[in-house]
Amino acid sequence: MPPIDWLALFGHFLLLSLLAIGGAITVVPDVHRVMVDQMGLLTDPQFSASIAIAQASPGPNVLFVAVMGYQAAGLPGAAVTLLGIMLPSTTLALAVARWGHARRDWRPVQAFKAGMAPIVIGLLFATGWILTTETPGWRPGLLTLAAAVLVWRTRVHLLVLVGAGAILGAAGWL
Repeated sequence: MPPIDWLALFGHFLLLSLLAIGGAITVVPDVHRVMVDQMGLLTDPQFSASIAIAQASPGPNVLFVAVMGYQAAGLPGAAVTLLGIMLPSTTLALAVARWGHARRDWRPVQAFKAGMAPIVIGLLFATGWILTTETPGWRPGLLTLAAAVLVWRTRVHLLVLVGAGAILGAAGWL
């Protein structure tokens, strides 16, 4: 690809990042328009396969962007598309977090955090419920309950719990 196409692809994913309210999957129609129809980097079957592969893989929803970039131009394509879609939203999240932390004593910031806490807890509960009820058997429910109690009542680091869950899953307990 000529350098101007690399820059256009990167710039397009930069813009899409700021429009991806609800996750990167929400901008798939425009990704198709650019990568298949305009630039001809992917065929329709490659586009569909990229989404299917990424959605079937464990990990974040945004993986389809890297898979499409890889399909289009190898590792450099994966890097350009993934960096393009991740850079603005990550930078914005970091800036807002730093701004809020610097102003944590302001009443509006405290009110925002107090209002968001039940929403976050509810979403986490809903995610745990869905993941637990979709997996057959009693073990996932027990593991979810144990992890919730440990997070609530102790100072065990979350990465320790994630690692323990991974070990239990690899050992076949789940």
